[in-house]
Formats: sequence, structure tokens, C-alpha cells
Amino acid sequence: MSMSASAIVSRGASSSGDVAMRERDDVIVCVGTVVAEHRGGMYEVDADIGGAKRKVLARRAGRMVKAWVRVIPGDEVTIEVSAFDLGRGRIVYRGARRGTGAA
Repeated sequence: MSMSASAIVSRGASSSGDVAMRERDDVIVCVGTVVAEHRGGMYEVDADIGGAKRKVLARRAGRMVKAWVRVIPGDEVTIEVSAFDLGRGRIVYRGARRGTGAA
């Protein structure tokens, strides 16, 4: 069953062929500093979540792995932390992104 172009556009993708990215409500975006690198591509990040300093065990997001972006201890990173488990997260950007509460 094929879909018309108007049906695809109405589902969120633009007519120029871009894929629609949906906002996630179950993640907390914050900025932190990589403290240590662990085996298996995991990183220990000191993050400021809701005004409290926390240690988060995070791994690089898929697009960072695909683009071979390296993360080393001391880097400032933007992470997405699960609202259900504040101890786990994903590194989505190397460096502080604007609009994430970083000064």
C-alpha cells in the first residue's frame, strides 16, 4: 500500500524530504564535564541536574559514534538523562549547546 506525498507531509515530514524529529518528553537535557572514560564506550560525567551535582554514566549517541566524534576526560558535553534513571544518559553533543542552561 503506497502513501501519497500529502499523507507523508501530514505525518510530520516536510515536503523538502527532511525527516521530522520528535521532541522527547522523557529526557532531561543538561551540561556536564567528562570525568573518566570506562570500558565499553561508557563515560562518567559530572552533571548539574536540577541544581544538584550528580555523576551520570553515559555513552555517546549513535550519530556521534557514526561521525567518529571523540570524547576525552575534561571535555564539556551536553547529555540527555532519562527522567526515570538519573544515573544513566547519552552524550549528544561535545561542548555546551546554547539553550541548555549553561552559563
